[in-house]
Amino acid sequence: MLSLIVFQIGFADKRSRLKVDVEKMTIATVSQGVFQEFIPQTGTVVPSRTYFLDAVEGGNISRVIRESGAMVQKGHPIIALENASLRLNVLSQENSLNEQINRVRQTRLQLDQNDLAQKQALAQIENQLAILGPQYFRQKTLYEKELIAKQDFERAEADYNYNIKRRDFTSASYKSDSTSRILQLQQLNASERSMLENLKGVNQILDNLVIKAPINGQLSTPQLQEGQNVNRGERIGQVDIVGSYKVRVPIDELYLPRISTGLGATTNFAGQSYKMKIIYIYPTITSGRFEVDMEFDGKTPEGIRRGQSLRMRIELGQSSEELLLPVGGFYKDTGGNWVFVIEEGSNKAVKRNIRLGRKNTENFEVLEGLQPGDRVITSSYDHFGDNEVLIW
Repeated sequence: MLSLIVFQIGFADKRSRLKVDVEKMTIATVSQGVFQEFIPQTGTVVPSRTYFLDAVEGGNISRVIRESGAMVQKGHPIIALENASLRLNVLSQENSLNEQINRVRQTRLQLDQNDLAQKQALAQIENQLAILGPQYFRQKTLYEKELIAKQDFERAEADYNYNIKRRDFTSASYKSDSTSRILQLQQLNASERSMLENLKGVNQILDNLVIKAPINGQLSTPQLQEGQNVNRGERIGQVDIVGSYKVRVPIDELYLPRISTGLGATTNFAGQSYKMKIIYIYPTITSGRFEVDMEFDGKTPEGIRRGQSLRMRIELGQSSEELLLPVGGFYKDTGGNWVFVIEEGSNKAVKRNIRLGRKNTENFEVLEGLQPGDRVITSSYDHFGDNEVLIW
């Protein structure tokens, strides 16, 4: 009897105990399985390609030609603007450019006329030389034979030599003027081309008062009314390509180092699962979140519409075979450092130190302290206090 008392004093379980209702607890079994780290996110369906409509020129809406939601073809007019001040300015610029173009053409005409006049002068001199040359040589022959007076010979010689010098001077002047004329004509032609391009651009300014569809697609605009003022550069809507969609997903900046293009995700729509992948990461961070664009990897769900929300799981890295413990309320009480493990064939659970690794929405990765088949209490430990053994 004494030995029994000594044994109980020396070897009895002295750990603190708490009686609990096992029916009110959640119990999960540790198992080996595939662990895929992912983050749950909600994205918004947007068109894969969107062209924005910006007012190149400002004005008041004179006519709404296409309403929001309408299907449009490239070049279809959407709204017409009226801007009287702009029209007067365009008219003034047109008149100014037309006057400058006319002056250029008049200058070119004057150059051509001057060139023609110089050619005519050279032709007249050559004609005079053609007449005076034979006369001079005849007079010279007659003078040498003393058949004419010296005065007559000298007059013929002077006329002939004068026209030769006149021809040389006029020819040199024509060559110099021709070189200058070529340069002037090149400058005038370049100036005229530039003015004609400017005139064409000025004429297109008024065309910009009619905003047209840049592509085939569906028009989306805010409520537009006649008389409404539209500022220059103001965005008045967009045209979306119909039938091609992507999903824009905001993600906490905490995950930025682990997000890259090509990462996969899964989402459910109309009872079916679809795969997706990240195709673009936006570089800006707003309110602690950044955005990514995801496209469907394969078939796009039928019936999906712009603006719909999709819940998805974005995979962070490759899956692997790990020891898994289901997620539960115990974690907020223990930080994942220990759990209550049910002893096999008994009515009690014992506190055991463990070490957990990665987490997804379903499981923890178990690194130490548990084995496959261990049954763990995973519900909240709020009411267990500092007790080390739970009994029922």
